[in-house]
Amino acid sequence: MTRLQTLTRWAETVLARTDIEVQPLAGDASFRRYFRVWSHKQDASWVLVDAPPPESLEPFVSLALAYREQGVHVPAIIGTHHELGSMLLEDFGDALFHSALNPQTAPSLYARALGELPAIMQVVTHRNGKIPPYDRALLERENSLFRDWLLGTHLQLSVTPGEEKLWQSVSERLIQQALAQPQVGVHRDYHSRNLMLTEQQTIGVIDFQDAVRGPITYDAVSLLRDCYVQWPSEFVQKLSQQCRELLQARGLLAASVSADEWQVWFDWMGLQRHTKASGIFARLYHRDGKAGYLNDIPNTVGYLESVAATYPELASYRDWLVERIIPAILAKHERLENAQPGAKPIPTGA
Repeated sequence: MTRLQTLTRWAETVLARTDIEVQPLAGDASFRRYFRVWSHKQDASWVLVDAPPPESLEPFVSLALAYREQGVHVPAIIGTHHELGSMLLEDFGDALFHSALNPQTAPSLYARALGELPAIMQVVTHRNGKIPPYDRALLERENSLFRDWLLGTHLQLSVTPGEEKLWQSVSERLIQQALAQPQVGVHRDYHSRNLMLTEQQTIGVIDFQDAVRGPITYDAVSLLRDCYVQWPSEFVQKLSQQCRELLQARGLLAASVSADEWQVWFDWMGLQRHTKASGIFARLYHRDGKAGYLNDIPNTVGYLESVAATYPELASYRDWLVERIIPAILAKHERLENAQPGAKPIPTGA
């Protein structure tokens, strides 16, 4: 019996029906697989998750229960089998937040998505205890992804002692800035491809298993400076300040935090997140064979350059990005395109 047949038998048992049809769904950056389970007689569907070792159903299950208690619209859990590594979830459908975005819909959609953050921020424990802290050790590991996977493995750059000193200085500043912010519950991957629009047009939140207790601006940055979609800086800043005002109104942020202070937090948090993300995209290509994420590296590194340009203390770092890193990325991607005729072009601008 194949793995899929075993999963289908289990789903039939949980749902107490034998008329189901199982169809594959698009995966994500992990090794989990997803399927849609249809019952045509009942005109209903569910999502079947295949998470064999080394994947795990935890802490997804415990976090889902905690989020639902706070009113966050995450999928209801229909059934779990920890030994098999499978679970059945409520089906939010196929309407991605990302697909619904356009200049007309963006203001209201982002306002609704930001409105979910106060409840998410209040989840710092679940049935198995405290969620992990976004501590120095984790931040250091994340920053190293840029150095090891983007610069090293992907670009194969020989970093000079001076460049290494510059990078270590910026990395340390990113860590200090993150740790200095108020610490709250953080989804950690709160962006347009991890939000759904349900049939009732509510925001459905998925892919939250990596939640931590960390910087208060993190999820707002993930959403508003999304690696997969880019908006004018004035629009992003306006929404960022709306988030600050919302959190202050909900008592999650001190009223004394000014617009300028919040913007500094937001900008430096974005630098840290995009530093990590660019390294992850390179790792997904080289380690996991997922070439599609290469398309997101130029935009992600472009955020680093544009934000660094607004801070005088980052002038040398910005020059390094402009003179060394971005040209190397564009040259590498041009070589990859030429080596793969007919492949989808990789964007050359941020």
